[in-house]
Amino acid sequence: MDTAWYHDAIFYHIYPLGLSGAPAHNDLTAPMEQRLDRLHPWLDHARWLGCDALYLGPVFQSSSHGYDTCDYYQVDRRLGDNAALTRFSEAVHQRGMRLVLDGVFNHVGRDFWAFRDVLENGETSKYVDWFQHLRFGEASPMGDPFRYEGWQGHFSLVKLNLAHPHVRAHVFDAVGQWMDRFNIDGLRLDAADCIDLDFLRALHSFVKARQPDFWLMGEVVHGDYRDWANPQTLDSVTNYECYKGLFSSLNASNYFEVAYSLDRQFGKQGLYRGIHLYNFADNHDVDRVGSKLVKGEHLYPLYLLLFSMPGIPSVYYGSEWGIQGVKGGHSDAPLRPSLDLNHMDRQSPQPALVEVIRKLGAIRHHSTALRHGDYQPLHVDHQQLAFLRQSSDEVILVMLNSEQRPVNINLSLPGNLQSFEDLLDPGEIVPVVDGQFNIDLPSSWGRLLKGVR
Repeated sequence: MDTAWYHDAIFYHIYPLGLSGAPAHNDLTAPMEQRLDRLHPWLDHARWLGCDALYLGPVFQSSSHGYDTCDYYQVDRRLGDNAALTRFSEAVHQRGMRLVLDGVFNHVGRDFWAFRDVLENGETSKYVDWFQHLRFGEASPMGDPFRYEGWQGHFSLVKLNLAHPHVRAHVFDAVGQWMDRFNIDGLRLDAADCIDLDFLRALHSFVKARQPDFWLMGEVVHGDYRDWANPQTLDSVTNYECYKGLFSSLNASNYFEVAYSLDRQFGKQGLYRGIHLYNFADNHDVDRVGSKLVKGEHLYPLYLLLFSMPGIPSVYYGSEWGIQGVKGGHSDAPLRPSLDLNHMDRQSPQPALVEVIRKLGAIRHHSTALRHGDYQPLHVDHQQLAFLRQSSDEVILVMLNSEQRPVNINLSLPGNLQSFEDLLDPGEIVPVVDGQFNIDLPSSWGRLLKGVR
């Protein structure tokens, strides 16, 4: 069995500029603020929650939201300096956790030093070829005497020419320094579905030669995930297909939607069997799941599914309390708030949720079937879903109920199972009689049951 650390991980996702309360804009001359040090208590919380890996959003010098990089070699002055990130990494690893940073390589900001050189020196700049389709003789929407390619039409995000050997060397040198100085364990690649696959293959070779268990995960929204997640390119990608199904199947009373996706991805003929996709209920780019769900109580079966489906679960900071957050106009700021850890239990809309997620994490850590097992669908109805996760040494039965009343379910079970032990309510044993299994599911919740032969 492949036992790479990231296949067993539970991630905690922090957007540091937001959580630390950093100013929205960086004038690049203001005094440095050591805000990254303020986030150390969140590491204890994440570890208590059961997370053993931290995905820390953009930390390098940028003009505003972190994805408009100015300098790959310096920590954003709003967060601190390179020494602060070293301290933070040491704190992460002292707690037995892994650290993954955002790798924003598809594009840079207009304050990126090489782009500033083009603005100042025009066609004589030696960095003209560092940017995708940059050509003089036409004006850009930003008033420049040249055109260039922006990410998805956003000209504040200047697309790099990652095929250029000097650009590639600059990026790889930065990554190497991050690995050496900050002891990082992986990268989440922003806009990976916009990056040329040849660059991703070269990056894969570069990092794996230095650190074979280094994790590469790409942000991919649409397409066949196998194009990116394969032995030559990336280890994992974001599972946006199931992200949508997690909440919409509950809002529409239609577990058929997410059941179809799970079987398509991980069933007997599943497209992504053997690929540990990165699963999430929300993140820094999408509305909080606490705002997406029509009924707040549906957070409980949603997280039960998130922690029991195939793949790598992730919790976005604050969502373990069910907080709200909806994009405002063209701003993502409401999705990325500053939070006071000491006040969350008193101010949260779902204060019981955090303990539930902690319990789910503990169960997953002790279950080889939930971390590595096959997926076998057993039952699907509008508001009920049941499936098996099975490894060589363990069988787990997952049962979900989104109705606001208890429901009785009867299943025909394969194999020679004699009974099931309830992992959410330890001590309860439910028998299997002649291959039939009958059990009550609580309202807006479910069961995690370990098979006994």
